[in-house]
Amino acid sequence: MTATVERLVTSGVFSLDGQDFDVDNNVWIVGDGAEVIVVDAAHEAGTILDTVGDRTLVAVVCTHAHNDHINAVAEVVAATGAPVYLHPDDRMLWDVVNPDLVPRPLADGDVISIAGTDLQVLHTPGHSPGGVCLYSPDLGAVLSGDTLFHGGPGATGRSFSHFPTILDSIRERLLALPSGTRVLTGHGDETTIGAEAASYDEWVARGH
Repeated sequence: MTATVERLVTSGVFSLDGQDFDVDNNVWIVGDGAEVIVVDAAHEAGTILDTVGDRTLVAVVCTHAHNDHINAVAEVVAATGAPVYLHPDDRMLWDVVNPDLVPRPLADGDVISIAGTDLQVLHTPGHSPGGVCLYSPDLGAVLSGDTLFHGGPGATGRSFSHFPTILDSIRERLLALPSGTRVLTGHGDETTIGAEAASYDEWVARGH
């Protein structure tokens, strides 16, 4: 039986470079009635734990380490004992929020299995150095974190981000996926690879 994906929206503050922004985040819960993983434990640990319920939390997987995606991790991990995974290139961001919690490393090409379904780790730097996406052919979906949104790439006008790099990541890693692949984003509405591919040249011309 293939896993399913549940979307949970949580709200809080994103802080970086001395600025604070009120944001809504998508928390993705992938699994079945027995076991799940949480992708990006954002803002509301209690809400996340309530949604997981009596299912086994196998892991918390972080698409990147901006504080709005990881600020509920420590409480979720403390309550469940689940391990947390992060690409090492984002440790400088992680350590600001969770200096006493050591994540397990994610690497490009890793496979995370849950409820009989595989999620392939795609390293997609640009929004942050250690940004990753999780692609599941079985689900016909990619969990894109803040790499790709409905309407374009994630923001790159901040520390540790780089617009040409995110364009390369999207072109080489994401636009190579089947056009009907659902893009389950870190914020806002989902989209598809095909819908976003049509605008790629416009993003290049825009230059940011």
